[in-house]
Amino acid sequence: MNIDATIEFIAALFMLAGSIMALISALGIIRLPDVFTRSHAGTKSSTLAVLLTLVGAFIYFASNQGFYSVRLLLGIAFVFLTAPVAGHVITRAAYRANVKMADTTVEDELKDVMDQVREEAEKERSETGEVIIEEEKKSDEEHSS
Repeated sequence: MNIDATIEFIAALFMLAGSIMALISALGIIRLPDVFTRSHAGTKSSTLAVLLTLVGAFIYFASNQGFYSVRLLLGIAFVFLTAPVAGHVITRAAYRANVKMADTTVEDELKDVMDQVREEAEKERSETGEVIIEEEKKSDEEHSS
């Protein structure tokens, strides 16, 4: 077994590991109970799957053809930076939209922080004279009529 065959084997192992991670990600999306855990499976493990596959392709092309693909490197960097951030933003939006957590959820660590942020926002709005909540605006209109 020469060095080229060894490098091809290593590249194939990276691609195989990437495909296994993609399968695990798909199973996580299907099996997990709520949007928060599904988002974790959909972003973290699929990011790793894409990264492993692209690294395997980069190694293969670099060793076999002597071609160093800038597109593959940019793809690796782009996926590594954007996928976890997008998953976090989507999950945060779901949390703020009051999407129900799974019944097996033990602790909501973000609840205290969000309550504190809401209280500070209400104080700031009341100091500037802005209407705090639409329901309060409606109740004020009903009392005045």
